[in-house]
Amino acid sequence: PRAVRVIDRVLSLSPDELRAERRRVMESLDERHRDVDELLLHRFGEVMAVLKDEREVDTDQKLLIGAYLSGEYSFEAAALFNPSMVLDPDQANAPEGGLRFILSLRGIGEGHVSSVTFRTGSWSPDDGFSVDPASQTAVPPRVTPTDQGATDGGPTRLECGGSRELSETVIFPILPSQHQGIEDLRLVRFEDAGKVQYLGTYTAFSGSEARCELLRGEDFKTFEMQPMRGAVSATKGMALFPRKIGGQYAMLGRQDNENIWYLTSDDLLTWDGGTKIVEPKWPWEFIQMGNCGSPIEIDEGWLVLTHGVGSVRNYCIGACLLDKADPTKLLARMTDPLIVPSPAERDGYVPNVVYSCGGIVHDRTLLLPFGVADNFASFATVDVGRLLAAMA
Repeated sequence: PRAVRVIDRVLSLSPDELRAERRRVMESLDERHRDVDELLLHRFGEVMAVLKDEREVDTDQKLLIGAYLSGEYSFEAAALFNPSMVLDPDQANAPEGGLRFILSLRGIGEGHVSSVTFRTGSWSPDDGFSVDPASQTAVPPRVTPTDQGATDGGPTRLECGGSRELSETVIFPILPSQHQGIEDLRLVRFEDAGKVQYLGTYTAFSGSEARCELLRGEDFKTFEMQPMRGAVSATKGMALFPRKIGGQYAMLGRQDNENIWYLTSDDLLTWDGGTKIVEPKWPWEFIQMGNCGSPIEIDEGWLVLTHGVGSVRNYCIGACLLDKADPTKLLARMTDPLIVPSPAERDGYVPNVVYSCGGIVHDRTLLLPFGVADNFASFATVDVGRLLAAMA
């Protein structure tokens, strides 16, 4: 293998050549990354484990081998969009009358590969949205297959303890199913029997096939990711309800690529069947519909943000209301879209698109982050009462 030949070339360097090359490499990386020695030694260990190469090498050789078999990647170079929003578990510094939030976003880099990245921020009625400055450092997680992960379909653990703040955490594609990207994470705060988890469905794209997978965590320091099972799992755009309904997990899906479906399951990973609940009705939805994130529980029922695709592949954001006890019952829906691509925002990586992966409601105000033209993210607010009044 080429990697073995590269290692042989590094080991052939004289001590003076080795020190000079190591110094050159470290000078180029130290200002751009934190804990460079640790990163390169970890990479060396990964490679040697795969190659089953047990030869003895010194620390300078390990560092240089790790550098030759590593690469930098600009994970947000092409686009940063399609956000979802959840309450920050730490509300200690929330503004008066407002809240702290966490955003997940889809970043696209070289080769159109998608990753998950995060931001934190705050919102208040007086000052609106404020996103905290992002760190200039990005830290990939340490990846550890769990005991069950040794077989296909088991969970893989991601340790993100190297991040000093959440904006440094980046979840890159690491599994064969994700080779071309992790797309459109729909993050939701899920509570069951007093336990809170942060769960997210996302699309894993191998380059030829797409399937739905699950990300779960409790503290944004450790996550597990695992593929879903069942007939519906080989689709895109699934969104979990934030709690069980009738003792079962509940999900919105779009297994026919056209309509919104309601599904239930006894476990988080197995999804079959379902009931069609919302079909395209208005011109801005004629091509297809889907959800824009997990349903939001309000007094009147389940508020579901939707997207509709109309003429010339225009994506708009709308909303509907489902019955709280029986979400197969559609109570009302918007006749006109809530958000449309504006003339100033139509052009971008993918034109004529506004899209969200989820918002939250705070004191009867919907806080909605959304992506524009598959290029960047923006925010909107709307009074829930006015939103419901616009439904029929």
